[in-house]
Amino acid sequence: MKPLRIALTKGRLEKDTVKLLESAGYDCTAVREKGRRLILPIGDGSIEVVLAKAADVITYVENGVCDLGVVGKDTIMENGRSFYEILDLGFGKCRFALAGKKGFDFFSGYEARTIATKYPNVTRNFFEGKGMDIRVIKIEGSVELAPLLGLADAIVDIVETGSTLKENGLVIIEDNVAPISARLIANSASLKLRKAEIEELADKMETERKKMQ
Repeated sequence: MKPLRIALTKGRLEKDTVKLLESAGYDCTAVREKGRRLILPIGDGSIEVVLAKAADVITYVENGVCDLGVVGKDTIMENGRSFYEILDLGFGKCRFALAGKKGFDFFSGYEARTIATKYPNVTRNFFEGKGMDIRVIKIEGSVELAPLLGLADAIVDIVETGSTLKENGLVIIEDNVAPISARLIANSASLKLRKAEIEELADKMETERKKMQ
């Protein structure tokens, strides 16, 4: 049988997932010593890790070339959901926040506000829930620039400590847009065809996650 293939988001989520898998008894030496390789065996090779960018993790899982994936809730919210979200892994915690220039009354007046963000779908859904009419401008780089340059009234972005906002003269208006953490996702066909293998891995990860809390 071919290996159970799990796509990991490169960087911090990759490192945290490897740590969790090792705690669950899996040998992740090949992943730790990966060099430039992007497809790596775990343990006896019955599980295979694929290293990818966050949005690509979802693409690989949705299209069935990977059975499982580890990706942030932010990427899931922005990029669709034709897969199963089976476990909150509890790490990679941060939150979406609405932020703007200090002293600016965002909710006053009647004109539509302009929001700069890397996450247009998340932003539109949030403001639709509030019944507010907004204009969204997608920014790829530092969204903090947009209000400073007068391009937008506010931003929606991921916040961990808030120090970047503070250093750029911005303040949080609302920080309850959505909480974020790493999630284990599964391809819908894989979840049926390889149910026992996936449940075994997910159960071990869940057990170790609870220990780490």
